[in-house]
Amino acid sequence: MESIWLEYAWALLILIGLEGLLSADNALVLAVIAKHLPEDQKKRAINYGILMAFVFRFGALFAISFIANVWQIQAIGAAYLLYLGLKHVIKAKFGKENEKVHEEEEKEARGKGFWPTVGKIALADLAFAIDSILAAVALALGLPDSPLGNFGGMDAGKFIVVVLGGIAGLILIKFAATWFVALLAKRPALETTAYAIVAWVGVKLAIITLAHEDIGVLDHHFPHSTVWTLIFYGVLIAIALLGWFAPSKETVQEKGS
Repeated sequence: MESIWLEYAWALLILIGLEGLLSADNALVLAVIAKHLPEDQKKRAINYGILMAFVFRFGALFAISFIANVWQIQAIGAAYLLYLGLKHVIKAKFGKENEKVHEEEEKEARGKGFWPTVGKIALADLAFAIDSILAAVALALGLPDSPLGNFGGMDAGKFIVVVLGGIAGLILIKFAATWFVALLAKRPALETTAYAIVAWVGVKLAIITLAHEDIGVLDHHFPHSTVWTLIFYGVLIAIALLGWFAPSKETVQEKGS
């Protein structure tokens, strides 16, 4: 029993760290959307927008708890997370980042009133939340069943992990964004690392889908086996370490000059 809760705690820590890394860009966009407002309205707009997104996210979380075990949803989620993660990783490695994104967001924000800005912030945060919720559900579904029973169509322990991850995402966007932005400035490779982890979580969800009773490509117990658990967390830790110790562009340029 203790080993189950230890695995739950470990999964929650990983999810909070992933939410933190992915929330940095989200927070920047939210700040840009509200940039045109007077200083006294700017903070209020972001606070109201995040509060609205908080309600929307909980609505999405409760809906997901009822459909999380439907294999078609798992398959769509796996494909989406793989697409999202690999697209960013490939773009970071072989493509050029669009440096005008934040400028375009700022231009779109100009001329907007207070409440339209609040609505735009809430919708933007909700859009960002979709990715993190799917990643959280994929991560949670790989956990063993808890003794807490079910909530809707999902194990209650797994649902709690997803909810706590969603709450952590909003808290980190609101209060820890500055720290993560500074961290990404020092270690820009961490952004790509976060998306690599998203893709790897997509692989995990694909494994769960293939092991579903209605699919049967893999053994139903394989996603919860010791072998797969060791493989998953081993690769996850390796990705995180590679991202943390990867040299920045400035370091590479200094060595090349």
